[in-house]
Amino acid sequence: MEIKNISRFFCVLILVISGLLNPAKAQDTVIRKIDNGKLDSLNSKFLKEQRQVEIFLPQDYKPGSDRKYDVLYVLDGGNWNTGLIKETQHFLEEISFMPPTIIVSVLGIDRNKDLTPTHLEGWSTSGGAANFLGFLKNELIPYIDQKYPSNGENALWGHSLGGMFVAYALLNEPKTFKSYIAVDPSLWWDKCYIQKIASSKLPGLGGLAITFFMSGREGEQGKVMKIDTMNTILKNYAPAGLTWKSIAYPNESHNSIRLKSTYDGLKFSYAGFDNKAEFHPRNGIILKDKPIKLWYFNDTTTVNYTLDGTMPTILSNKMKHEITLTAAAKVTTENFTARARYNQVVSGDFIAGKTLNPISKKKNVKAGGFNYAYYEGKWEKWPDFKDLKNPVKTGITNGDFKLDKIQKKDNIAVVIDGQLEAKEDGYYIFILENGEEANFFLGKRLLMRMTTSNNQLCTYIVPLKKGFYPIRLESFHKNDGYKLKLTYLTPSTIPTKNAGSIPLNLQYGHH
Repeated sequence: MEIKNISRFFCVLILVISGLLNPAKAQDTVIRKIDNGKLDSLNSKFLKEQRQVEIFLPQDYKPGSDRKYDVLYVLDGGNWNTGLIKETQHFLEEISFMPPTIIVSVLGIDRNKDLTPTHLEGWSTSGGAANFLGFLKNELIPYIDQKYPSNGENALWGHSLGGMFVAYALLNEPKTFKSYIAVDPSLWWDKCYIQKIASSKLPGLGGLAITFFMSGREGEQGKVMKIDTMNTILKNYAPAGLTWKSIAYPNESHNSIRLKSTYDGLKFSYAGFDNKAEFHPRNGIILKDKPIKLWYFNDTTTVNYTLDGTMPTILSNKMKHEITLTAAAKVTTENFTARARYNQVVSGDFIAGKTLNPISKKKNVKAGGFNYAYYEGKWEKWPDFKDLKNPVKTGITNGDFKLDKIQKKDNIAVVIDGQLEAKEDGYYIFILENGEEANFFLGKRLLMRMTTSNNQLCTYIVPLKKGFYPIRLESFHKNDGYKLKLTYLTPSTIPTKNAGSIPLNLQYGHH
């Protein structure tokens, strides 16, 4: 097993969107079908009318659960936009680029009124954006937060006039949404009204930690939208705390641009979400004048670390794929994402100590495997292993033994013990993975405690001398599906980072 390949791999799913991309169709805010969505409505005092929305709850939502979700509000709702966005969001969720999300499809009545900030001749109902923004902020969002499992963190998506409205909302009510996605926005409106107000309003967005994604098209058609002028203003006036990005796509139409923009915009809104803060070994004992290396196998660009136990900031040391420790330290890493609620923090303690001393080999043990004892019960939580009696089965962890192949798959306890022979002096790294709950002892020292919150991987580095060491692994499996595995790296294999099972000829037990 390669420890560097332990990080999760995701099966890339093919996204098939049928019937959504038809540039000949006009904007469609009429629901054509309800696909696991719930049609809802509320009376708006701001708009003086009844407004409909369609709610799509996350695929993993379970009625009665206390789990809360981010919310994505889609302007110009209905199948024309929401169908595409829903499928794209599901795809990004499957490949861990964003979390499960509630999608609120905001159905339109008069988009020319709702989405435009000023009145223009020839657009008889235009100029109602202020009221529509008031409806979103003061009526719809509180309604969704009260009735559905929302965590209060929102994103806004809009295309064309809807994209212009997204920019308008960003500048006028920036705290309403955490992320703003403007797809080919109509920034030509009223002689570039949005750009005129942007230079004075952008500085007020400092420190809000929000994201703004804007897309356009290359070529003459793209220039008509006046997105380039907004880019210039953003470059000159965007404050720290507003993370923004603008993309001009080649060879796209005003309608086709929605697909790439939705994918890139949502991914940008959750930048760093798929990354990890985990490093290995996670804990251990360090000898004086005997440095050790910590390994980090993911993207270093979004991770910072400290060695004194303080919480990292974006100004802390940038993570590297290898860090050398020369003395005791409390290592803390943090993966900084575009949404702070999804930042991951990982800590590990490396204490100053001495080499663990071996003991004499017991007379009544021999090589070929450790001893194991397997118990069944009806435990609701971690059992007291000292009180376990009458094992269902006992044996030797020889070549035929696999923990996941024992008789019962749930509510079981297993104890593995014996003596481990160390053939070299130096640092060893022990690795536990894919378990539910487990304790790993070397001698009387508890090196690793695996729980349901850290069951992906536990690692510990410890200095040993040649000789024999008592070993004990206690594991509890309340649920089916766990395949606890113990591997290690020896002083000579640590540089390779390729962990392997403890050879049978170094496992000693009562045979």
